[in-house]
Amino acid sequence: MANDKSVSNHIHCQNCGINQLCLPYTLDDSSLTKLDSIIERKRPYQRGDVLFRAGDPLISLYAVRSGCLKSYMLNDSGEMQITAFHLPGDLIGFSSIAENSYQGYTEALETSMVCEIPYDNLESLSGQLPTLRRQILRLMSDEINTDKRMLSLVTSRSAEERLATFLIELSARFRKRGLSSREFRLSMTRAEIGNYLGLTVETVSRLLGKFQKESLIKVDGRFVSLLNVDAISSIAGILPIPCQQQA
Repeated sequence: MANDKSVSNHIHCQNCGINQLCLPYTLDDSSLTKLDSIIERKRPYQRGDVLFRAGDPLISLYAVRSGCLKSYMLNDSGEMQITAFHLPGDLIGFSSIAENSYQGYTEALETSMVCEIPYDNLESLSGQLPTLRRQILRLMSDEINTDKRMLSLVTSRSAEERLATFLIELSARFRKRGLSSREFRLSMTRAEIGNYLGLTVETVSRLLGKFQKESLIKVDGRFVSLLNVDAISSIAGILPIPCQQQA
């Protein structure tokens, strides 16, 4: 508990490096202070730690501060289907609001820090702060659009197109966070990437090898360097996204 309090005392929305990506975006200082007062910041989650499980009552939404997490569903046979990978600035839990209970599982892929936002308090506060309410709606819209893109990706694209799109979109997400979009570490395993994209781990490994042989990327363990962004974007069927050389 003492460790939790130490974390809480030193981290605030006003001085958070990724606050422009989550709820604090567009909020004035007074609104930020009110939002900050309801946020709980706890111990780091280690790989394999679960934030919540399907069926648990909806208590909080979670804003990722650092690290990476995955969300997934389990079918009747206990097989996992990964539905999202969450990076710093992402907000987790929107899909649970309608049923008032969590609709899947969210688990840390590496050491991760989250800001826990009690839902009842957030709902009350958003009624007082129109800018906060608009930001919540914007983030919900972003999640809906992401889900639509993902559905289109796995139902109508080839294996090469799926992996190329995954790399380009991940690159863009790192760039948005002020990190290198040309060289980055994959927090997820090849098996997890395959599960997310509807591909076997063998197909993911084969395609990564193919892209590397064609000098599109360089792979060193979990580290990936994008060597030819235009070509990867062409495979993905999307416009090239400018990449940074440095973080």
